[in-house]
Amino acid sequence: MERNKSDVVSKINKIRDKEQRKALNAWAAQHFCGSIIAGTGFGKSRVGVLAVEHAIKDGGDALILVPTVQLQDQFRQEFAKWGVSCENVTVLCYQSAYKLKDLFYDIVVCDEIHLGLSPEYRKFFENNSFDKLLCMTATLPEDMEYRFLLDQMAPIAYKITLDKCVKLGIVSPYEITCVPVELTEEERKEYKKINSRYVYWKLQLGNFDAFNEARRIMANRSATGVQKQAAAQFYRCIRARKQIVDFADNKINMFQEIYAANTDRKILVFGGANEFTDRLCNSIPGGMAYHSNKTKKQKELAIKSFKNDSINILFSTKALNQGFDVPNANMGIICGITSKSLSMIQRVGRLIRFQEDKIGKIYIVYVADSQEEKWLKNATKSLKNIIWK
Repeated sequence: MERNKSDVVSKINKIRDKEQRKALNAWAAQHFCGSIIAGTGFGKSRVGVLAVEHAIKDGGDALILVPTVQLQDQFRQEFAKWGVSCENVTVLCYQSAYKLKDLFYDIVVCDEIHLGLSPEYRKFFENNSFDKLLCMTATLPEDMEYRFLLDQMAPIAYKITLDKCVKLGIVSPYEITCVPVELTEEERKEYKKINSRYVYWKLQLGNFDAFNEARRIMANRSATGVQKQAAAQFYRCIRARKQIVDFADNKINMFQEIYAANTDRKILVFGGANEFTDRLCNSIPGGMAYHSNKTKKQKELAIKSFKNDSINILFSTKALNQGFDVPNANMGIICGITSKSLSMIQRVGRLIRFQEDKIGKIYIVYVADSQEEKWLKNATKSLKNIIWK
């Protein structure tokens, strides 16, 4: 039995290695400048390590850019894991790198590049030079300006979808169940009241794309006071409406029901806001939370406890969306929906890294007949194996 399991894992690793090298070769064929778009579990970090190893094998300097401190440590560990020296390799967060000027690197590797394209962070690319550029992400930026910028800076060299990774066996198959809940009577009354104000201020903006019109007005110094008031009130309604669905009481009830039926699983739970994530965590015994309101020690303990099986459930908000390796999770309960499909794909990807004989089960708890339901349908349209309750 152990031998059969070992044979399967070996076969999967060979397939993954083949695809990783295919991606690396495609990037090299594009004059060592391009983007690799691949789902979580593909092994993009290893591709980055191999690219660096090739680029500075005869000497030189490499820079790896990541969005979080945790990913800095994780990338350094990847070099040790694959037996590649990280001498002359610097790993920095985007929020530090944009301040650099007049430096040269033989290669720059940008992990989670969709987070490194803001007007502030892109200063790094304007103020420094490099010979080779490799950008990596699980999916293309949703902002069309950022997507255009990435295409100009590092055109796609290789792309593989999450479902293609499942078909090849690189990541585990998955099943997504979308579970609706209703607002309480009090929550529904408040939601309807805010939604009426939302519709009113949307009409005052006088533009089909009200969200971007409001953003344009807020950035325009010559906009009138009436315009700015309409934009500010419109944004206020969006935030208030989202807070109601983020904190819906029935989400906690449904979460408890799902958890009670799956206590044998290793579960990641995503809330829509830190405070609500803590409420979810406190609603059952034995869980820990990992989010931006926690101290470094608390976050380290939570991850360590989950990885060594001291706990079987870990709660987060956004901190685990991007690149963070949680290899032993095999189920997710998502109780916070955003308008961005990227966040949904990242969260699903956290849960389906290859595990023998395991199907990644994902439950998405959402408020029916709300903006959250519209966001969910849009965010999951590129995913398969979805069951709507």
